[in-house]
Amino acid sequence: MRDEGLLTGAPMPEEDVIEAGLRPRRMDDFIGQASLKERLSILIEAARGRGEPVDHVLFSGPPGLGKTSLAGIVANEMGSAFRATSGPALERPGDLAAVLTNLDAGDVLFIDEVHRLPRQVEEVLYPAMEDFELDIIVGKGPAARSIRLELPHFTLVGATTRVGRVAPPLRDRFGYVARLDYYLAEDLARIATRSAAILDVAITTEGAGVIARRSRGTPRIANRLLRRVRDFATVRSDGTIDADTADAALEVFEVDHRGLDKVDRFILEAIIHKFGGGPVGLSTLAIAVGEEPETVEDAYEPFLLVEGFLQRTPRGRVATPHAYAHLGLEAPEPGADPAQGRLYDA
Repeated sequence: MRDEGLLTGAPMPEEDVIEAGLRPRRMDDFIGQASLKERLSILIEAARGRGEPVDHVLFSGPPGLGKTSLAGIVANEMGSAFRATSGPALERPGDLAAVLTNLDAGDVLFIDEVHRLPRQVEEVLYPAMEDFELDIIVGKGPAARSIRLELPHFTLVGATTRVGRVAPPLRDRFGYVARLDYYLAEDLARIATRSAAILDVAITTEGAGVIARRSRGTPRIANRLLRRVRDFATVRSDGTIDADTADAALEVFEVDHRGLDKVDRFILEAIIHKFGGGPVGLSTLAIAVGEEPETVEDAYEPFLLVEGFLQRTPRGRVATPHAYAHLGLEAPEPGADPAQGRLYDA
């Protein structure tokens, strides 16, 4: 595979470089998502047998579950170049045209946050995906004319955290749409063990298990916690990550036994203490915790919902009895309205 990297050309932060080095390169190295891997392997093997590029693929799911890694694996398994960009980076139709006209036959083009493509850019993508043709307008005013260029057959892999915001005409042009789910603790433990070997860090089975249970079902978080525990083990211990060291390290970094970090607890405390347990609207809650609404909705809410700490109702967000118990607080009596009829901007 010829890895062309990010088309934006911006240097990657050090943490992102390390994270990229931990990504699996082949399907056999990818841990978890067994059903998705099987279906994707069938698509790849069938395309190889026909001597054609893989059909366009759309991956959806919360951040950090491996959408980018799977896109790279598709390119690797097909022996193709991997080109990566993102929806917000393609501001004008000309930006997309420049990317498409530089593709070679069989290349894999990865567009992260595909739901954030501007509408005018998205419309240029339709004929490129369906007919492998590109319409370019040359000139302005009465002298303007359209030129149609033929494109090499390529594979578009899109990734989104909000599949509902992908326009139906775009979504329908993907031959395979797949959702990635949160990972099981045993899979995350295997991921932590694999990453520790790559980073040359000694880790016990128990130590990997502690990290896995606090990783919110997300490989990216497991790898991030592993690096922080590694730092703690190097400075405060003998460098080996065992259960006691992992527990102590994650306590220092304010990640509790359920995987909630400082911001998670701040969100739950704000709902309970500032808004009487809810309901409270997203925009009001985001202001109360000092985060962007999109950050609260995409990065924090999904895990709190899955773990049963939070409910989304037509009137707004509500803290559950489980959230009260986790914070060591007494929950309202069953049937009582903790907000006493108040409604905060939903």
